[in-house]
Amino acid sequence: MSSAEPFVLATPLNILYQDQYLVAVDKPSGMLVHRSFLDKHETVFVMQTLRDQIGQHVFPVHRLDRPTSGVLLFALSADVARLLGEQQEKKQWRKHYLAVVRGFIAQGGELDYPLKEQLDKIADKFSRDDKAAQGAITRYQPLQQIELPIPVSKYPAARYSLVALQPLTGRKHQLRRHLAHLRHPIVGDTSHGDGKHNALFKDNFNCRRLLLVAKQLQLAHPVTGETLVFNAGLNELEPLFDQFGWPVDEHYYQQQFAAYFLEEKWQKSP
Repeated sequence: MSSAEPFVLATPLNILYQDQYLVAVDKPSGMLVHRSFLDKHETVFVMQTLRDQIGQHVFPVHRLDRPTSGVLLFALSADVARLLGEQQEKKQWRKHYLAVVRGFIAQGGELDYPLKEQLDKIADKFSRDDKAAQGAITRYQPLQQIELPIPVSKYPAARYSLVALQPLTGRKHQLRRHLAHLRHPIVGDTSHGDGKHNALFKDNFNCRRLLLVAKQLQLAHPVTGETLVFNAGLNELEPLFDQFGWPVDEHYYQQQFAAYFLEEKWQKSP
């Protein structure tokens, strides 16, 4: 979706969970979380839409980039928002993503690659641009692969991987920048990606979005302490996955996240 095209929400937001303290939704790709003077033409936002949908004020506690779809959590009071913010500061949330990337990734790993703070020319024009790079860590695991008999650039075929991702830090565009650093940019990324492969998906599959989904969010309920697990759908990507012969069953992805991102697997030996 072009940034010049206003987002249109065809159906109500899909609410994944709601109680008296918080609400989780499945944010569509292309939808802004809140108003921004950088996108003055937009009139539809998750915060205002959800507020009107549930008839209650909502408090944002984290964000997703506009082109990313998936689990987005809101508090229903300032006190709960504060508690959720404290959880994030202590890195108690577990976030799992899916991405379709260029090329075959042979094996999983953990990328520890600091990132310079990305500043917007307008919003951050008074901010310093000489800050040191900030620590950024992402775990990644290839799940599926496909080779398409479609010439791209100098190659007779195009190769792609479906990758599970777990960011351990929350830098701006971290996953997009880390995958680009690995030379496996996310398909549909207009800032850090490969324009030829973006065009291939647009022309052959009518796929115009960033192929990045915030698939699962795990955290302790800030009031009851109960373990909460929210799972977003593949939504408009499901037909594409079907066409590629990739799993669309929810349990498959839950199993992969549990198997590959179990904390004990990543603990260093003394």
